[in-house]
Amino acid sequence: MDNPLGHDMAHHLEDLDYAAEDSAIEPPPEISTDERRMHVRAYNHWASLLQDRRFPSIEDLEPASIEDFAPYSVLLDFTASLENPAVPYLGSALRQECDIHGEIEHIADVPSRSLLSRLTDHYLQIIANGAPIGFEAEFLNQRGTEILYRGILMPFSSDDDTIDFIYGVINWKEMADRNLTDELILEVGQALRSAPSAAINTPIWADGPSAVFPEPLLPAEQDGTLVLAEPDADAPLADWLALARDFAGEAQAVEDRSHSALYRAIGLAYDFALLARNNAQEYAELLQDAGIKVQARAPMTPIVKLIFGANYDKTRLAEYATALDHGMAGQIEKSTLAAYLEAYPGGLKALVRNERLARKQQRTSQSNPVHEARRKLCSALAIPFEEIATDEEGLAVMVGRREADGSLSIVAAIDGNSVLAERVVRKAAA
Repeated sequence: MDNPLGHDMAHHLEDLDYAAEDSAIEPPPEISTDERRMHVRAYNHWASLLQDRRFPSIEDLEPASIEDFAPYSVLLDFTASLENPAVPYLGSALRQECDIHGEIEHIADVPSRSLLSRLTDHYLQIIANGAPIGFEAEFLNQRGTEILYRGILMPFSSDDDTIDFIYGVINWKEMADRNLTDELILEVGQALRSAPSAAINTPIWADGPSAVFPEPLLPAEQDGTLVLAEPDADAPLADWLALARDFAGEAQAVEDRSHSALYRAIGLAYDFALLARNNAQEYAELLQDAGIKVQARAPMTPIVKLIFGANYDKTRLAEYATALDHGMAGQIEKSTLAAYLEAYPGGLKALVRNERLARKQQRTSQSNPVHEARRKLCSALAIPFEEIATDEEGLAVMVGRREADGSLSIVAAIDGNSVLAERVVRKAAA
């Protein structure tokens, strides 16, 4: 329908909490901190079962015994079929949401347009990537209700080689009735067109019609990538981890089509790294929960493992860690690394190549004893002439350094009785 407020205004209206005294309209849902944490806890549980394997063993998973999120979880068994996996476990809350009253054996048995039917959009990604993925989307369910859902899918294996089981944990919320929302937008538009410029006694808006609109609470699609609101500045580090993982999952899903999605994910990983420096205890707990060790010589590697998955492609993890190291070394500000990568000539690949070349040159120079000796002498303190020792004939072999003012300083002297000193004397007298 034509919207009197315009497209952008309408988009913001859908994200606001409408507060009318006699209104029965529910505000649009948002993913709460507790729900974000539930997915973090689900990932941490998966990581705790990983140990030193490529994938956690399915024998270690007991979905029904996980009280924290068992009602919201589902286990898919791909051993017999990739297209139509079996469903050995389905949580009670998911069962109720999908209107499943009896037993089901396979994913094809679930009602069409139900929440579980949406998993087919995601589980092939996890088989391709070999790592957990997070996702968030909205759809119209079998009852004609708009649902905002959020979940995480985690791979399990029976032989530590093939992903033949996937365990998922999913949250959902019913969104405000779209017809009522459209009617409200129309009414507000009409009210704004007829409203006087001065403030009215009974404003429709709690903050006034000219108030600044907040960031959208729900995800919006831009160029095929997911956009989510950032946590508050004082939010727990786990919330930032959940957000970074969301974008990492999205980047993996669209990696072949969008460098921007990957750069946003790396940018959020960098933001998480900056926050982790000031929240060392919480960061240590997240690493411990995920079974990831701190690496003193490569401090960014645990960060990217935590966000992209410890079993993610090691070459790419190393590249992402290099980008974070580059940001730290250059003191790039929070929330700007993604734009920096976009603007960097040649993008991420070129940055990684240049960083590795610089490190190689640094290692080469450090391993060259002559270069290292010259470097030390260039910054050494000058030696007073009266402190320079001479041999029996009063000769001394010294190293001088020309200063900026043109003067000459003695920065080192060689023992006059050494073989090297004798060779220098003979060479000088020749």
